[in-house]
Amino acid sequence: MMPPAEDEQSTVEGGEGVGGFALLRALKSSSARKGCDPFAQTQRSKLQHRRARINQQINKEMRMRAGAENLFRATSNHKVKETVALELSYVNSNLQLLKEELEELNSCMDVYQNDSESISVPMIPLGLKETKELDLLVPLKDFISEHYGEEGVMFEKEIKEFMELRQAMRTPSRNEAGLELLMEYYNQLYFLDSRFFPPSKSLGVFFHWYDSLTGVPSHQRALAFEKGSVLFNIGALHTQIGARQDRASLPGLNQAIDAFQKAAGAFNYLKENFSNAPSLDMSTASLNMLVRLMVAQVQECVFEKVTLLHAQKDFLTWLQLAQEAARVEDVYLLVHQTMTQAHVKDYVPFSWTTMVHVKSEHFKALSHYFAAIALCDCPAASDAELPEHEKAFLQFHITMPEGPSLRVLLQDPEERRKLGKAHLKKAIMKHEEAMRIHGLCKILRKMDILQEVLSFAHKRSLSKYSEIDHEEDFFETGDAPDIHPKTHQKPEIKSPSFSQVKVTDLFHRLGPLSVFSAKNKWYPMRRVHLMRGENGFGFTLRGDSPVLIAGVIPGGCAAEAGLKEGDYIILVNGKDCRWSKHAEVVQLLKSTGEEGVEIGVITLQGSEGPKAVEKKAAAMSSGSGLLKSNKENSRKSLMNSKSASTLLVWNKKSKRSKNSTYSIPFTAVGDNEAMY
Repeated sequence: MMPPAEDEQSTVEGGEGVGGFALLRALKSSSARKGCDPFAQTQRSKLQHRRARINQQINKEMRMRAGAENLFRATSNHKVKETVALELSYVNSNLQLLKEELEELNSCMDVYQNDSESISVPMIPLGLKETKELDLLVPLKDFISEHYGEEGVMFEKEIKEFMELRQAMRTPSRNEAGLELLMEYYNQLYFLDSRFFPPSKSLGVFFHWYDSLTGVPSHQRALAFEKGSVLFNIGALHTQIGARQDRASLPGLNQAIDAFQKAAGAFNYLKENFSNAPSLDMSTASLNMLVRLMVAQVQECVFEKVTLLHAQKDFLTWLQLAQEAARVEDVYLLVHQTMTQAHVKDYVPFSWTTMVHVKSEHFKALSHYFAAIALCDCPAASDAELPEHEKAFLQFHITMPEGPSLRVLLQDPEERRKLGKAHLKKAIMKHEEAMRIHGLCKILRKMDILQEVLSFAHKRSLSKYSEIDHEEDFFETGDAPDIHPKTHQKPEIKSPSFSQVKVTDLFHRLGPLSVFSAKNKWYPMRRVHLMRGENGFGFTLRGDSPVLIAGVIPGGCAAEAGLKEGDYIILVNGKDCRWSKHAEVVQLLKSTGEEGVEIGVITLQGSEGPKAVEKKAAAMSSGSGLLKSNKENSRKSLMNSKSASTLLVWNKKSKRSKNSTYSIPFTAVGDNEAMY
């Protein structure tokens, strides 16, 4: 199968419904943010089309099975039970065939590899999770009308923009632009969560996603499922980018290492911050396996990098290569053990498990081959080199080889040849084992490049063994000790850097999140007409966006008009002041004439009354600082990704004074407030 000519990703078109979907489809062509063309006939897009089709068929068969099982349990008619049992066996057979077909698709690693002519062992990439179209137009408009008291129709543009972004992220390109698209949508989910998902009420929207490997559909109302699935796709896309790099060049290897490390970081972040996943691909056991797989692929790239950097190889370089290969064997052995555990064994494609096992044996063979080359092809150590060679060789084997002393071994060519022959014997055995395991998997047998790599390495070891084998050798070749794994570059798990992609809250017109969020409730806006008295309006103001009435003077104009401490000013003479700075509101108030000023204020529910005032006074006495800089309240608000925010409960901390907190929307009177 040839590699893809372009970087397109097709997707499932499994959504149903009218209204919002029709509108969404009409806007696809005009979206500023675009994924790849779902109809582009590249190898990768064809693969995704087939995956999408199978996902839909699995979904259909599972619904039929659920209905048949319900009927089987409900009926008492023996004849009906027999008919339903027959139907169930037919449906289960279909499901098994579909899952086998999907497993074969997930094993099509060559589609994601690069088109370089160089021969390299294929890497294992992941296909993206598929999702259905989602119509948010009516639910969000209704919530805006009910919760925010605004006309929902006035926010259709923002809702459409969000739906376009979601549609685009379903088909990300296989490059940095595709990653940025997924990250942008992931960051926007933070604002969607804050604006429209109150802790005590459901929006009534289901998020549908298909399992990446089994195609089994899952759905949840929780936005955390959407966040987790997008994060999974960020990791999966990194695996595809890593697999496509030309690893015959140093830049390609560095890019592959970076991509697999970021994939490991995405899966690890998901494992640590997402619990009770409804689909197996996001379970702790599966994510743990994927993290280890990505780390192993990084280690393999490090080995290839060392091979590339040391064109001129001496004794110490061959030893280093042997230890690097042993390290790759070590990490792939751990991955294989993880894949064969009870909770993962029946879920992971057999071709993946076999590939990992083959690589483990292959790199063990390479480690022994390189050890033999170091001993047989490099000249004996000179007196000047001997101390350094001794030091390296002491740490080379897990157990020291039997025979003469280390000094004699390193300086006697015949002793070196004997040990080298033992290493080659072991290398040949491991090469043959790798080829045997490879032959057990029908899918891997079709992978010509892997067969070529294994065959070449095996023939090379056989050739070297024939070269150093003497007819007069009457000694029995001993068993070479295993090589101590060691690497000069340990893989790094790079967590996602959400702050790299800057996003603006699409629904910022609703007001600053510190006040106007799904978790807060407020009384309807009150319009108050104020006339300036001898001592001004009779209140003190504090803060920005929106400005807070921090205090009301008893008997003053503000008190007589009904203003209360804790009210937020959101309107001055018809001008929307929700995002206005302190100085802007003050200027509007000062510019009023004899006719006075009309202001609109809101009061958060639970923040009014004497008890709230006492709480604020207590907050002041306990040292709560003034909220000086709140990025949540800026028009171009960004999600603070450096905090260890979870997927289920997002951490809403931003850069602010140490003692400020979201639990109190305003603090007690401070030095920065002024009387008006």
